[in-house]
Amino acid sequence: MGLRIFETDPEAAPKPRQRYADDLVGRFRSGYQINGRPATLTEWRVTTGDPDVSERIREMFGGDPAQEWETKGEDTLEVFTQAAKVRIILDGPSAIRQEMVLWGRNNNAIRKCDGIEQSLDADKGKPCECPASFTERKDAAKAGKGCGPNITVYFRLADDPDLGRFRFTSGSWSLVRDLVATEEALEGIDGEAVAWLGLEVVEFGEGRDKKKFTKPVIDVIGAYKPKSRPADEEPPF
Repeated sequence: MGLRIFETDPEAAPKPRQRYADDLVGRFRSGYQINGRPATLTEWRVTTGDPDVSERIREMFGGDPAQEWETKGEDTLEVFTQAAKVRIILDGPSAIRQEMVLWGRNNNAIRKCDGIEQSLDADKGKPCECPASFTERKDAAKAGKGCGPNITVYFRLADDPDLGRFRFTSGSWSLVRDLVATEEALEGIDGEAVAWLGLEVVEFGEGRDKKKFTKPVIDVIGAYKPKSRPADEEPPF
């Protein structure tokens, strides 16, 4: 049973930190919108509903002071950082969740699958309706006829693990390829792992045909080893 000392002095009780309903303190984002049109970034944008979190993010990764942005979510503050990559802590392979989703006009899922079987309740267990080949899957998704990647990564920041959990969501097809090796690396580590979460600029073609895009990458570094607590912070027993 916890201590009840604050029942006699409720004004001294610590104030709970504002968190999302799912216990997240913020989101890392690789893009934003300009006049309603999506645009990609080369440095991370972090959104949160907690001013203390936004200020700590700016302290660690640079950028302008947090500003409000229009959103229906609770993460009403955004920080455009100066960091193209950050060190994160992943709680094993389960920290990365993947599914394929065909979204409707109202951002509702019309169909979900794992690439082999569908997973929505009404069609759960039925064969996936998407093409079999990787290229054809991408083409079908681009045409709005097939499922596209829906990847969610949950993590803490290695520079401040106690700040709380963050989330990054992506529909990147290149990340789908890379995550095969990432998950294998995580499975080889007993416990939490440290990794780089980065935004990598890729260029291809020449002359007028030269193009570039930014892709998210996750590179596993190794096992996470928490820093030992200073002697003066050790419990007296």
